[in-house]
Amino acid sequence: MSQALSDVSMRVPVGDSRALVGRNGAGKSTLVGVLTGIIAPDSGRVQFGGRDAPEPAERQKWRDRVACVYQKSTLVPTLSVAENLLLNAQPAARGGWIRWGAMRREAERVLAGWGMELDVEQDCSRLSVEQRQIVEIARALIQGTRFIILDEPTAELEGREVRRLFDRIAHLQATGVTFLYISHYLEEIYEVCRTVTVLRDGRVVAEAPMEAMPKERVVAAMVGDAAGAASARRHVIARPAGVTPQQPPLEVREIVVGSTVQGVSLRVEAGECVGLAGLAGSGKSEIGDAIAGLIVPNSGTILINGAALRCGDVAEARRRGVGYVPRDRHTQGIVPLLSIAENMTMTIIEQLGPAGLILPRRQQIAAQGMVQSLQIVASSTDQPIKELSGGNQQKAVMARALASAPRVLVLLYPTQGVDIASKEALFAIVERARAGGTAVLIVSDELDELSVCDRVLVVFKGRLTAEFPAGWTNESLVAAIEGIGHGE
Repeated sequence: MSQALSDVSMRVPVGDSRALVGRNGAGKSTLVGVLTGIIAPDSGRVQFGGRDAPEPAERQKWRDRVACVYQKSTLVPTLSVAENLLLNAQPAARGGWIRWGAMRREAERVLAGWGMELDVEQDCSRLSVEQRQIVEIARALIQGTRFIILDEPTAELEGREVRRLFDRIAHLQATGVTFLYISHYLEEIYEVCRTVTVLRDGRVVAEAPMEAMPKERVVAAMVGDAAGAASARRHVIARPAGVTPQQPPLEVREIVVGSTVQGVSLRVEAGECVGLAGLAGSGKSEIGDAIAGLIVPNSGTILINGAALRCGDVAEARRRGVGYVPRDRHTQGIVPLLSIAENMTMTIIEQLGPAGLILPRRQQIAAQGMVQSLQIVASSTDQPIKELSGGNQQKAVMARALASAPRVLVLLYPTQGVDIASKEALFAIVERARAGGTAVLIVSDELDELSVCDRVLVVFKGRLTAEFPAGWTNESLVAAIEGIGHGE
């Protein structure tokens, strides 16, 4: 069994702002869990100010020493700003009654120190993202915390809000507050951080002052030799003859999805495999979901075989030839209590009997064919799908997407959470589909998954910013994904 963290050591001086960076799965979340007392390490120890960390059960003592401001707010939305700021620390009179006036005045005093004018009596549900972050940081400081972890703090902030956050971090550093700053946006860490620690595969692979770690060196440390099998696999399959470039199976024209996707256009030819890469929140997943009919774009057009698709209609997308594999098979991909056969044939129910009826024998024949073709290991097609291994579950989800013979296959992180043998089997399935003329779009930022693509498009903050033909280097692709230059 692999280790989430292995022999990780890190020392952050008082008043420092330390960047913690690494690719997905590098161990950042696990390390944050250890530093906040949520995860107990198997060995080693955590110290704050030279003193051992509290026991895991002593939650208040942990909160006195360290606080984490997550992407997802931990404020109680139905409580006021003042109540959240002084939660479990409200000024009380004799008899335990809360002194509401004193609580409001204390909340106003604390926020005034930030130069923020907030109505401390308003519910936190009405605050902006920036205001919620301020309240969370202020709450930590009230408790006496002087070590604050910021987890992707700018993911939902606008430009001016980001600048104000950086100014506040600098102000607090001057008063002795220490920050651990986690961000996928490498450009940011050079503005706000003094030092950097790079994690890869659960280990610290680099640690230095920012001036000693240029962006290219940080990217190289993050990637390492992840090329390995990926580079060996990377190649271009000859596409079927007779393809008409003017009418690709999939074309996206200037789609806009809220504030997440801003005017993205792309096309995938028959027999071509295109990667769509980007950070979490870049908009890449929303593009894939829109093609599959799960999201209605604000504007723009999606064309399947040259004809516009009616957006927001999953059944229509499937009828028009779109196959789809969601990112999370557990919550979106399988129905755990149904059989393997029932899960795999959901997209071809109309073929299993007349007038919407399902003929069990016809369903079994279809399912058995898929089990054999995709080499799914199961006792029978009647077996509940929840009993299969992760790799075989993912094969079943892929089988369902392929059952209707799609001309377009949209795959979100298609090999996530499976073992090496299952991963190679899933790659082989993708190869067969594209060799048969299917247009494949792989939405991922995993280098191994992108290695099977003819080319990779990079989405950064909702826009296409780079395109890489086959032969790219991992360092240049990751640099583009992270928003450094254009990866050229």
